[in-house]
Amino acid sequence: MMTQLLRAEWLKIKRKGLWLLAIIGPIGVVALQMVNYGVRKDYLLTQSDDDWGYYLNNVASFIPLALILGLVILTSLMASIENETNAWKQWIALPISKINVYVSKFVIVSIILFVSSSLLAVLTLLYGRTLGLGENIPWIHILHNSFYPYLASLALVGFHLWIATVSPNQGITITIGIIGVIICMMSYYLPDWVIWKWPTLMNQWDRPLMSVAFSIVAAIILLVIGMWDFNRRDVG
Repeated sequence: MMTQLLRAEWLKIKRKGLWLLAIIGPIGVVALQMVNYGVRKDYLLTQSDDDWGYYLNNVASFIPLALILGLVILTSLMASIENETNAWKQWIALPISKINVYVSKFVIVSIILFVSSSLLAVLTLLYGRTLGLGENIPWIHILHNSFYPYLASLALVGFHLWIATVSPNQGITITIGIIGVIICMMSYYLPDWVIWKWPTLMNQWDRPLMSVAFSIVAAIILLVIGMWDFNRRDVG
């Protein structure tokens, strides 16, 4: 049943530009560094003895903002597709569990973000190579840079999907998302329990895995809450 739901979701989003959004995100993050290094490469290379590390830190500074904005738009679009086509009532009329419908949307958004993070890793590596940062490529650092923020943003996927599916006005979802981006920009001053801080991987222990762990646990909790709330509501 879940496989059929996922196939149905793929067909619905096929021509909605969601994959284009997944591609634009990582391209935009790396493009900012193209501008940055294109304008002042010599200066930047004198700022650190570890050229790869400094470059990856510059890339990482934009990843959380792109992730949060991307997942907000994705979850909103997933819900708006159903609203536009009146598909909620069609789903409910079928012998399909509302919980499975909800989970399938979480899975689709998570997969798209995973693909986007994978593309980010590839683009980060390719542009780093063109900069001539050295032959000692920090593979693990590149993977951490690309996938830790993704894992640390899963709680936000659960939160925004819940808001998007139960809200009749997607403007509310987008507004909350924009506020979240602003909060993320102030992460340094926020306590560690704020979920918009987790994609930045900053915490009092200075251990990125703590942010990842917090997010995964919270994502499970929010997914369960969202499923329960969605299941009891008369959507559509």
